[in-house]
Amino acid sequence: MSAGTPIRRIWPAPSSGPLDEAELTHLYRRAGHPRLRVNFVTSPDGAVSLHGYSAGLSGEPDKRVFGLLRMLCDGLLVAAGTLRHEGYRAVRLSEPRRAWRREHGLTEYPTLVVVSRSLALDPAQAALADAPVRPVVLTTEAAAPPAGLTDVVDLVRLGGDAVDLAAGLAELRHRGLGQLLCEGGPHLFGALTAADLVDELCLTVSPLLAGAGPGRITAGDPSAPRPLGLRHVLAADDGVLMLRYARAGAPAPASAAAG
Repeated sequence: MSAGTPIRRIWPAPSSGPLDEAELTHLYRRAGHPRLRVNFVTSPDGAVSLHGYSAGLSGEPDKRVFGLLRMLCDGLLVAAGTLRHEGYRAVRLSEPRRAWRREHGLTEYPTLVVVSRSLALDPAQAALADAPVRPVVLTTEAAAPPAGLTDVVDLVRLGGDAVDLAAGLAELRHRGLGQLLCEGGPHLFGALTAADLVDELCLTVSPLLAGAGPGRITAGDPSAPRPLGLRHVLAADDGVLMLRYARAGAPAPASAAAG
């Protein structure tokens, strides 16, 4: 791992020093069963963005873990609105991380999966047109694709007025995409929570107060609470906290296994 702001485990069993790439990989390791992991960054006062973009809350340690989570997943799930607003580029990884995937029997890159009810997508956007693996778009039965979209993506139609997310995840797992990482946005996170599909939340807390205005990391219709258990707390020397939660009752990793 390239030099950067040191990251330490502070709970459970504080680490004796900064965590290296192998130790971080172990802490966030792939599960032995299908899993939907959600990754977000927030401020302590609950903001999902700064100046309109999540990148305003993200620093070097968060970006390091962000890239690591992409390395570990089979499919990267994102809402069409987030893809457009955040200006997603093609999902690519560094050579060391591609090598790690090859060594573990994975394709070199995860598959981008876009959730889009209306198919208001630009087939020329780099995230789609330049993708190293053909993306999958989960959409509704009635949505009409713009010209050229089916040249660069696979369409999977699920549901009438809204995308059936449970059926979508089942289809992705049928395609071999068992380890899924969702990067938002808030409405997709809210819908996945309402459907009780979220297995894990990785949450970075940026050390600044964003003030009034930005929304929360989740949005949409109210839904029942979904209990989670805290699995680890990491802290970077610049004050960033990285929290990992998993479904209540799921086995926790051995506290001493990652240094």
